[in-house]
Amino acid sequence: MSNYVTAIGLDVHARSISACAFDPMTGEVSRARFGYDPASVAEWALGFESPKAVYESGPTGFHLCRALRALGVDCAVGAVSKMHRPAADRGRKNDRRDAEWLARLLACRNVVEVWVPDERTEAARDLSRAL
Repeated sequence: MSNYVTAIGLDVHARSISACAFDPMTGEVSRARFGYDPASVAEWALGFESPKAVYESGPTGFHLCRALRALGVDCAVGAVSKMHRPAADRGRKNDRRDAEWLARLLACRNVVEVWVPDERTEAARDLSRAL
């Protein structure tokens, strides 16, 4: 289990990333929005004390996680099927709110992390799905 201070939630889409950094000790919340550029996300994240980022598994794959790890940011991919959202939040869904929700889940250590395959394994998986 890694020791981190700042939990960063990322709502990732094909062309944009909404980010929210949450420090559970102070309650401070910082938000940012990026194009799909891992370098700018990593630069922003490394400005916080001991950051760890998380985003939901989905069609965007694992590229962002591998890129952030290569740039020095501890990143995880959370199993979306294991994340339980309160019923009251279902009607108020937006990118900013999703990023904050992920950051708060990570701060509570309530994220089930999925295994992040290397590029060759992910390519073989994609090929077998296509066949």
